[in-house]
Order: sequence, then structure tokens, then C-alpha cells
Amino acid sequence: MIGALCYWQACSFWNRLTTRLKRLRQPKYLVGAIVGGAYFYFYFFRFMFAAPPGRQGGPPVSLAADPALAAGIGTLALFVVVLVAWLFPRERAALNFSEAEIAFLFPAPISRRSLIHYKILRSQTAILFTTILLTLFTGRWRAGGGEFWISLLGYWVILATLNLHFLGASFVRTWLQDAGVTVWRRRAAVLGLLALAIGAGIFWGGAAMRWPQAEDFSSLAAFVDYERTLLDSGPLPWLLYPFRLVIGPFLAQSAGAFVVALGPALAIMAAHYLWVIRANVSFEEASVAKAQKLAARIAAVRAGGGTASVPKKAARDPFRLRPAGPPSVAFLWKNLIAAGQHFTARMWLILLLSMFFPAVMIALTARQSPGLMFIGAAALGLLCMSFLMGPQLLRQDLRQDLPAADVIKVYPLRGWQVVLGEILAPVVILTAIQWLLIVLVVVFFALPENVFPLPRRLACGLGAVILAPALDFITMLIPNTAALVFPGWIPMGKEAGQRGLEVMGQALIMMFGQVLVFTLALVPAAAVVAAVVFAGHLLGSWAAAVPVGALVAAAVLVGEGGAGILLLGKRFERLDVSAELSG
Repeated sequence: MIGALCYWQACSFWNRLTTRLKRLRQPKYLVGAIVGGAYFYFYFFRFMFAAPPGRQGGPPVSLAADPALAAGIGTLALFVVVLVAWLFPRERAALNFSEAEIAFLFPAPISRRSLIHYKILRSQTAILFTTILLTLFTGRWRAGGGEFWISLLGYWVILATLNLHFLGASFVRTWLQDAGVTVWRRRAAVLGLLALAIGAGIFWGGAAMRWPQAEDFSSLAAFVDYERTLLDSGPLPWLLYPFRLVIGPFLAQSAGAFVVALGPALAIMAAHYLWVIRANVSFEEASVAKAQKLAARIAAVRAGGGTASVPKKAARDPFRLRPAGPPSVAFLWKNLIAAGQHFTARMWLILLLSMFFPAVMIALTARQSPGLMFIGAAALGLLCMSFLMGPQLLRQDLRQDLPAADVIKVYPLRGWQVVLGEILAPVVILTAIQWLLIVLVVVFFALPENVFPLPRRLACGLGAVILAPALDFITMLIPNTAALVFPGWIPMGKEAGQRGLEVMGQALIMMFGQVLVFTLALVPAAAVVAAVVFAGHLLGSWAAAVPVGALVAAAVLVGEGGAGILLLGKRFERLDVSAELSG
């Protein structure tokens, strides 16, 4: 029976591959595949076969420098991943079957154990692909001496064991639910066992542990030294010993050490396999429900409806929509609901207050700390990246609703009203995220006061708060312009859920075009800001001129965006949906 299932899977894989190759006949997919392949070559494979500068072989620098620290951090990370699998999931055990597999396999005379075997074997394809990519991208195989196989098999042991553990944990959670144990009782039991283990470890080996001191957080090197001491002494290494056995083969520095470490790791994997196979838990109904939800989400994406699924309860309105008012506000209300329940005004207010006051207290009591500087620098990096990645992630706009444009065009609205309303929701969401990041940057990015004092940081932060909505307005207008002008190149309708090298190449082309247009749109605003700040510098206070310059630049960007909205509105009114989206 397993042989027949494997044959079916091989045929399915071959059909998917031939379908991908056949669609390269279309220019948009062919160009996308070329760009995607070039990206992988120049970004990964060009450096993959070249030896790192200054190294002629041997294990990776990070592992060779401190294997004990690497083992401790890897063990702790693996423990956290396993702990999350026991604490947070609420669903019953459900194997990932498609609707087609359910229609063919569930009525067939196949035992439950055979179905589990089929899913375990099928998961090995993704696990092997992931292990090969990780081994190639990390470059460990270049060291020679069997490092490629050590890394490859080490990654496979870790991922395969985690896959079996997740499956076994889902079976146990289902068994507990059937026995009347609620989700919160199960979480309390897991946390209780964890607290008991930690307490026993502290009682047993507390004398061997060194509690953190103020100097341990004085610098990054001091913090790493304390981590090394904590992870390599006291009771913690013994509490995490099973996890250390799982990652042992990957951390082996030679073939002999790998063979020695492989035995215990395979024994743990075999124990997980027996645990999963012998579990007498019903997963069929949950698998059917999961497949139906997945099919509903795919159908919603292909219909231009986002990632909608069967909700457990009605979504909360982001704000009260009045019977009369600007039509664009109705589109904003609709798209915020489509974005989910995580973007309500009350949620953002609570998040801002819960972040702001602790941040101020920490900044006042621990100024100039390298850790705070790292948080500020990370927030600044995320803030800059949000202008590039935000339009790619937030698609509650025309890219979602354009396949249903024939219905929207029936509304008694002007084209510019529709376009403006469609882009408001991602602008609001992205602006809210950026304002939180700006707060973190201003509070934590505390350079020495004589270099960048607090008044200057506040002035720059206020200027960023003023300028962020206008910048988001432009960044969201660009992909929506592409969706209206080049609808065949934007993944919508039946193509929205597709993946592959060619689809990634299309995304790279659109991202490059967006960066180019965004840069050109910033030129007038940047010139205005430079002129106002320079004038303020001549008058003696450039910091006071930053908010004024940001306000004038925001007006310039809004003017550019307004002109774009009017042009796109006329384009939307002339759009022939059946002719331009069918191809």
C-alpha cells in the first residue's frame, strides 16, 4: 500500500513540475524565471563555491571558536521550539491532507497507521530540500573532510525529529482534549512541570550557578561570557541533555565524533517514531476540517478576497461606520476588517502605552547601555525596511479587489474615490507600525548627549512622525499603479497563491521598479527638507526646522500622490476587467 501511495506522490510531483515548465511559454513567467535565477546565482551560488577569505578549510569559524557556546545556544533554541509546540496550539491533531487526498485516501481501505506513514514519508521531501539549502547556504561543506555530510545529516536529524515531535505532541493534545483537559489546564500543567524542573535544578545545583550581575550587561562581550558560563555549568546542561543529544551530530567536528553522536540522536528519533505510530488518536475529522479551511483560504486568495477563512466568531469592526460620509472611509473600514482583528484602534493604543512607559523607564535608568543602543539600531533598521517591505506584505488594496472590479465599477462612485479608499487601509496599518518603531528609536537610540542630545532626537522623531504617512501614501500608490497599468504582471485572481522561481522573479522586477519610482518621487520632497533645514541651520537651530521641513515635504508628497490618485481614477474608469485580467 505504501508503494502505491509513493507512486501517486511521484506522479503528482512530476505533474507540478511539467505545469511549471509549460507556463514558461508566457513572457511574464519566462522573464520572471530569468530574473529569479539570476538573483539566486549572484546572491547565493556565486559565493557558494568560493572559499571564504582567510580560510582554507576546517570547521566553521563560529563552531570552532567555541563549540560549547554553540551547543548551549542550539540546545536552548531547540528547547524553546519544543516548548512552544506544547503551550500555544489549540487545534486537535490534523495531518496536512489536501481535499483531493482526503477524497481518494479516506474512503479507501487504508489503515490509520498507513496514512501516518504516508505523511511522514511525504514530509521527508521538504525536510531533505531544507537540509540541502541550509548546508549550501551556510557554506560548511566547503571545509572538506566530510563536513558536507556531517552538516547535511545533522540538519536532517534535527528537522526530522522535530517533525515527529510536533506530530506526537498534537496527538497528545488531542488525547487530553478527549479526556476533558482544557487548553488552559494543559498549559498550566506544562508550565508547572517546567517550573518544577527549574526549581529542582536550582535546588540541586544552585551553588554552581552564578547569578547575573550588573557588569554582565555592560557590553555585548560580557553578556556572551555570562551566557557561556550559564549554559556550560550548573544544572541547565543536564536539564537540556536530551536536546543536546539531538543536535550532537550537527555539532560534530570530525567523522568519528559524528558516528558517536549519531547513535543517541537516532535512538531519540526512533522513540519519537514509535510514539507517533502507536498513538491511537483520531485525526480524520480534524484533517478534513483543516483541508476545508485551507481550500477556503486558497479560494479566497484566487477570488481576490485575501486570506479569508471560516471564522470562529464575527470579526470586530475597526471603528463604527456611519450611514453617511466619505465613500473612501467605507473602503478603509472594509479593508481593515479584511486585514484581521489585529489592527483595531484599541489594540494599537494598548500596545503603544505598554511599550512607551517601560521604554522611558528603562532609558532613564540605563542610559548609554549597549543593549539599548542595539534595540534602537534594530528599530531604525526595521523602520527603513518597512518602506520597502510594507507594500509587499500589506495587500488589502486594489491588488486584492481588482479581480472584482466589475462589481466595484457599478457603484455610483468616481474612480479616484475608489482608488483612494482602496489604499487607505495599508497606509493606516503601516503608519501605525512605523510610529511605534519611531518611539523605540527616539527612546533607545541614545547616542552621547554631546553628539545627539534628546531635544534633537525628539525633533527628528516628530519630523519622522509627520513624514511617515505621506511616504506610506506614495509607497502604497506605486504597486496599485502597477496593478492598474500592468495587471498581467501582478499576481491576482487565480495566480495570487502561486509560488516558484518565476513568481519570485516577477516580485523582484516589481520591487526594483517600486524602488526606482519611489526614489524619483522623493527628489522634490528631499530638496524641500534640505532647504528648510539649511535655512534653520543658518538661523542657529536646524533641529527646530526639522518638523517644519517634514511638514512641507509631506505636503509635497501628498500633492504628488493626489495627482496620481486622479490619474489612476481615470484609468480605473476605463479598465476593461474581462479583457485585461483574463490573460
